[in-house]
Amino acid sequence: MREALQLFPARDSERLGIKSLLPLDKMKKDVAEWRRRYANNEPYPHIGIDDFFDERIIRDIVAHYPGEYDAVWNRTFLDAGSYEEQKLSLDSHEDFPAVIQNFISALNSRPFVSFLEQLSGIDGLIPDPYLTGGGLHMIPRGGRLAMHVDFNMHRKLRLDRRLNVLVYLNFDWKEEWGGAFELWDKEVKVKYKSYLPIANRMVVFSTTSTSFHGHPDPLTCPKGKYRRSIALYYYTNGRPDEERSEDHTTIWRMRPNEVRRRSLKDRMKPFTPPIVWQIPRLFKGR
Repeated sequence: MREALQLFPARDSERLGIKSLLPLDKMKKDVAEWRRRYANNEPYPHIGIDDFFDERIIRDIVAHYPGEYDAVWNRTFLDAGSYEEQKLSLDSHEDFPAVIQNFISALNSRPFVSFLEQLSGIDGLIPDPYLTGGGLHMIPRGGRLAMHVDFNMHRKLRLDRRLNVLVYLNFDWKEEWGGAFELWDKEVKVKYKSYLPIANRMVVFSTTSTSFHGHPDPLTCPKGKYRRSIALYYYTNGRPDEERSEDHTTIWRMRPNEVRRRSLKDRMKPFTPPIVWQIPRLFKGR
C-alpha cells in the first residue's frame, strides 16, 4: 500500500489549505485521550503521536526540504565547533519552499493552536511569527544536541515560552543511527523516555526551566543522511507562579559520567588568527 502512495501534484500541494493539511477529524476525536496521556506522562507533560498527518503531506515536505547547500542555513556546528550542539537551522519563513510555508502556517493557525491548548491544558497560546530558535532543523552525521532546557522568554515579544512541537521527517531511519529525542528528569540523572525521529512522528511537550531534553549522542548515520525536523514554539502572556524563574537563555547540562570534549576551536585557537573563526559568521547572512 505504501509503495502506491503518491505525492500531491506540485501545484496542488502549494495551494492546500488548513483543512487539507490538518487532520481535523482526528484532532477532534482523539484529543481527550491524548490530553490524558499528555498530563500523565513523565518526567514532565508530553506526548509522542505517530502518523498524525496524512503521509502524503509529510512525503511532500520531505521532497521539498532544502538540502545542505540549497539554503542559507545557520551552521552552528561549523560556526564555533560547539560541544553542546552541531546542527543546521533555518528560521526565515520567507526562504522556505511554498509547501513548507503552508504547512508551518497551518501549525500556527487557530484550529491547530486551539488543539494544542486542549491537549496541553495551557490556555492562551500564541505562535511565534519570528520562529525564534525554531523552523527547520537538519543534523548531519556526528551532530548532536546536548541535554538542555530552552530559553524561557521571547526577547522580542516578551512572552513566556510554554510549548514545543517537533515534527520528524525521516523515512527509513535506523535505530542504530541514534538521534532519539530524550526526556530526562530535572537533575539530569535519569532518562525517562526517548523517541526515534521517524517520519510523521510528532512530539509535543511543556517547556519549563526543568524540562531537560535533547539527543545527546552524536549521530552515526551514513554521510549525506540527515536527521530532519520542523520545530515550532508557542508562548503565553505570563505563566503559573510555580513555573516562574529568572529570564534565561538555553541551559546546558551533562549526563552522569559524561565528559566534555574540547571543541576544535578550543584546541586550535592558540595557533590560528581570530579571522579564521569569524569566516562562517561573515558568510552566514549571504
